[in-house]
Amino acid sequence: MQATTLLPRTADLFTQGLERQAGSALLRFGAARPRPVGRISWSGDGAVAWLDEPRGHVWSVGEPTAAAGLVLRAAHQLPDTVQEFTGPRGTDTLLGRHLAVADRIAWVFRWTLAEPPAHPAEERVVTLGETHHDELLAFLTEHSPAHSTGPDSADVSLWAGIRGADGQLVACGALSTLRDNGAPLMASVATDAAQRGQGLGAALTSWLTRYAVRRYGFCTLWQLADNAPAERLYTRLGYRNEDPCVAGRFSAR
Repeated sequence: MQATTLLPRTADLFTQGLERQAGSALLRFGAARPRPVGRISWSGDGAVAWLDEPRGHVWSVGEPTAAAGLVLRAAHQLPDTVQEFTGPRGTDTLLGRHLAVADRIAWVFRWTLAEPPAHPAEERVVTLGETHHDELLAFLTEHSPAHSTGPDSADVSLWAGIRGADGQLVACGALSTLRDNGAPLMASVATDAAQRGQGLGAALTSWLTRYAVRRYGFCTLWQLADNAPAERLYTRLGYRNEDPCVAGRFSAR
């Protein structure tokens, strides 16, 4: 992995056919084809990478050594822009030989093309609108303070929830979008801490998956690699588990 001072190269991400291979669903679902105007991207032997410029985030897919090389190239070419990365598992270790990597998190990018089996509590799910944003924010702050997406996010197309007998929220979740192409991404599914274990999260996740598959033909989500309950739930709902990823941040350079 050699650093370079050449200007960033705009590449076609789809010339190698990686999107058709197992382990490359992030490319298949997360990068628009044809290339969006202005997107900076790189291509190498067995890997591709592209820049989410507003976030300073480089996404990469493919063989780990090749993917790490592309991320390293991006970091050297655009040192004031590139702050974060996501790549195939092992990318962080390879990058750590050249740059200081912090906040490493192992993820799995999961997806399904099929509606899940019906959950009996799905009939309790209701859609929520702008008038419920304050309620959603308060609920997420209390029961899922590390939530990835808030009610003020412009990327969200739908919020849904389940209410208890007293009318209070006991579960919520959203359909957000992946960058570049607007693919449906389930996010911020949360359950009242006092009512976990009753299948509320499963019902909401099933409902959101069914909604996305019927409207868009598929649904995607991110799962923390060490979240065993989520692993079992998503597998039961039919989500594929072929894309282990790692994310990290470049510390002081």
